[in-house]
Amino acid sequence: MTYLEPQEDVPPGGGRELPARADRTTPENPWPLRMLSENLHAYIARCAPTWVEGQIIELNKRARVTYVTLRDVEAEISVPVTLFANETAHLDRPLEKGMRVVAQLKPDFWAKTGRLSMLGRGIRPVGLGDLLERLERLRRALAEEGLFDAGRKKPLPLLPRRVGLVTGRNSDAEKDVIRNASLRWPAVHFEVREVAVQGSGAVRAVTQALRELDGMAEVDVIVIARGGGSFEDLLAFSDEALIRAVAAARTPVVSAIGHENDQPLLDWVADLRASTPTDAGKRIVPDVVEERAGVARARASLDRAVRTFLDREAAGLAGMRSRPALAQPEDMILLREEDVDRWRTRALSAVDSRALRERDAVRHLRARVRALSPQETLQRGYSVVLDASGAVVTDAGAVRAGDLLGVRLAAGELGVRTETVSARRPGEHPGSA
Repeated sequence: MTYLEPQEDVPPGGGRELPARADRTTPENPWPLRMLSENLHAYIARCAPTWVEGQIIELNKRARVTYVTLRDVEAEISVPVTLFANETAHLDRPLEKGMRVVAQLKPDFWAKTGRLSMLGRGIRPVGLGDLLERLERLRRALAEEGLFDAGRKKPLPLLPRRVGLVTGRNSDAEKDVIRNASLRWPAVHFEVREVAVQGSGAVRAVTQALRELDGMAEVDVIVIARGGGSFEDLLAFSDEALIRAVAAARTPVVSAIGHENDQPLLDWVADLRASTPTDAGKRIVPDVVEERAGVARARASLDRAVRTFLDREAAGLAGMRSRPALAQPEDMILLREEDVDRWRTRALSAVDSRALRERDAVRHLRARVRALSPQETLQRGYSVVLDASGAVVTDAGAVRAGDLLGVRLAAGELGVRTETVSARRPGEHPGSA
């Protein structure tokens, strides 16, 4: 903060030098009050004008000046604003309490009285088109994040243990929800949070109540209800902070705001959108009359199914008892006994025939093996000549005259001595020249 230089003149009776900065003043060397006011006025005069948005909560029109009080659209903060006649003369419609406006504010400090005021310029109402455009941009941005996707919406319980209700104080919406739900299911229980549903504190109050109910384990569904109103009255239910709080809730949330044509952004993010508070009361609990009728229909259908089943099984049992097999069971045993005897006879006959065939086959194979054996060859008059080492002699060229040889006959063996040797070339027929 830059301060004005101390004035040359000093109060009568004083010739002291005044401090140049406020933090250098002391009880022994204070500033004159006018110096503080002049410095504040100079500092505030250098502040840049600022465009702000707010809601008119107080309006006082004078001949040349209009005094209004602007309140923040979300927080409990308000400032007085002074508008001169030339600033309000160009407006298409006069300012009214509750109107949402945009204005350029320039702070002004009145040095003589020490009062801070805001001078307003360029004030204009926020049109419906501007608000709709803002909401549409917000809706598209939240939709791109996936907050409105059908896949993330939670189903409502068939019969909630306790219903959380966020609504206005002593409102018709509260009565409609409770009355219609109780008519359908008299045993329904409610956990009600009465909060502000309009104005700057509505968003914070509704969000706080929602989080409180969402933290209660016995609350199975939460209804946010408000009666009808103007578009501006329902703006709180299109606030981004409230939309994100509903999206983050673990408990299913039902939106019941205004009438059928009203559709704040809360309807898009809620797990169920009810057209009115009355409709919400009818959709959060089942109808006890319909449920009893359904139980009666199910019981009657079950009784018919059981009777039909028993009749069908009884008829089947009677049919089985009337069959000959059960009427005279000994006949079935005799018949099976005959079958067993016949099959046994056939089996024995087949085994005997197979045994005879296999016995003949063994006899034939034995004869063939014997015919091919060396002993049979010896029986036909052949003999086997063995040398002194016991090896079979197959070539006369391997024997010399005078060698002792053994001759094996079909019955017994002979020892002989070679007198002559007549060798034959391989392949030569015996007796050939």
